[in-house]
Amino acid sequence: MAKELLDETTVVAYLTGRGIISGSAEVEELTGGVSNVVLGVKSDGKDLVLKQALPQLKVAAVWKADQRRAIVEANGMKLLHSITPENVPDLIDLDPEEFTLTMARLPRECTVWKTDLLEGVIKPSIGKDLGRILATWHNFGANSKEARAEYMEDSLFDQLRVTPFYRAVAKVNPPLDLRIQELIGEITTIKITLVHGDFSPKNIMITGADKPIVLDFEVMHTGNPVFDLGFVSAHLLCKYLRTEDLAQRNLLRETAISFINSYAQTCNIGVAKSLPHHVAVIALARVEGVSPVNYLDEAAKARVQSVTKAALANPTITFEGLFE
Repeated sequence: MAKELLDETTVVAYLTGRGIISGSAEVEELTGGVSNVVLGVKSDGKDLVLKQALPQLKVAAVWKADQRRAIVEANGMKLLHSITPENVPDLIDLDPEEFTLTMARLPRECTVWKTDLLEGVIKPSIGKDLGRILATWHNFGANSKEARAEYMEDSLFDQLRVTPFYRAVAKVNPPLDLRIQELIGEITTIKITLVHGDFSPKNIMITGADKPIVLDFEVMHTGNPVFDLGFVSAHLLCKYLRTEDLAQRNLLRETAISFINSYAQTCNIGVAKSLPHHVAVIALARVEGVSPVNYLDEAAKARVQSVTKAALANPTITFEGLFE
């Protein structure tokens, strides 16, 4: 039986019943993302955000996903907050029965990195910081057998990433199918550390001091670190190919390279040689997959398709070569 979803009229009573707030509260429906109900609640000096996992994602295609991802996200948030507390929100509550989690709300001055990038506010130092943060998480996962065992179940990763991105692209590009199947094999069988699974500009908030805070841990699993590297780099590539402003292109390229270099300098796991191909297939999926990005016009879509398909057919393509 499907769970009844919370909204502005029911969330206060729900949080009161769980002992999280008391008295009256201000409620705000928050936007961002396609997979959750997201509500801001302010009461008695507490500034909170509640998320409840949707049983079906809000995209044009039918895309169902297990609501248990809320439990994965809450546990992942708690774990990674303990490792990099300045870069992960503080978990307040998890309700595994209703698939909700409640966290401390971030400072209001924070901006969404995706929005900043699209508006031309591009700071390579943020890429450098993100490389260090991700490498710190990957180092922890590689060294913690216990943590890897806890996140070994990866059906959510298949539902939310492998099928709608890799398999969807392979289905409509038969000439690329063999290479994409090899990439799928790599990210589903070589499991060596904790993987965030949604390391994307839309899930990264930037503070007034230009420091990143990472959100959305619902696809966290034990897997291959190349996926996290490829996922965020694919977004940067799409934005690089979107703009015709030379200064912005140079800054986006510098941001991507700063991210990879910082990661490589901090992480004890080597960067996979297959990374450029993962970047290419994920970027191509943002045009031809189940969840296309909303900021590419037809000319930009064509550039993404041309660059990524050529890259996937080129066994010697380099990461820097994608941004040329």
